[in-house]
Amino acid sequence: MTAPVFVPYSDRYQPTVTPEAALATFHDALRRRRSVRDFSDRAVPEVVIEWLVRCAHTAPSGANKQPWKFVCVQSQEIKQQIRDAAEKEERAFYERRANEEWLADLGPFGTDANKEFLTVAPWVVVVFTMTKAANGGQVYYLKESVGLAAGMFLAAAQLAGLATLTHTPSPMKFLNEVLDRPAGERPFLVIPVGYPADGCMVPRAALQRRPVDDVMHVV
Repeated sequence: MTAPVFVPYSDRYQPTVTPEAALATFHDALRRRRSVRDFSDRAVPEVVIEWLVRCAHTAPSGANKQPWKFVCVQSQEIKQQIRDAAEKEERAFYERRANEEWLADLGPFGTDANKEFLTVAPWVVVVFTMTKAANGGQVYYLKESVGLAAGMFLAAAQLAGLATLTHTPSPMKFLNEVLDRPAGERPFLVIPVGYPADGCMVPRAALQRRPVDDVMHVV
């Protein structure tokens, strides 16, 4: 076993305001995030997407294996292929796979098998999990690690003034073929990224949050 090497934690981020003030500012940005399905086709520079991935790439991971891959799609042709395959799975979901309770829970959000946002948004970022580390070794806490990275990607996009959506067509194996990804990478999440369309509407149900007392317990 390799002996650990420790170095001074000399670059720790320290806000210039109190923790409460820093968190209030951060919360004010995050509370305004909405899952957007009505995107503008306004361009987003590639460098902005790179910064989002850089932010996501700071996430913690099991044994620091960083088991994620962000495939960033701007090609209209490939986005159309993703949409065609996703809508095929979504039609099966709405027509056969989803039970009545699931469909009822989706009712207030007005979703259906049409996924126009996949071709309108300037970028579609597909997050993959890696079943082997970059050096071929094992990975640990795979879903937890990639989930943390995806959450940081969403938060970064919100701070950049961009709109996002978490899209999970199921099954998602078609993404390996469309994006020419190896079998050791598994689709985890599809994130359209861009700006909301002028006059963008969001479901009122999306504004509802449980009181903090329901989700926080102090002992």
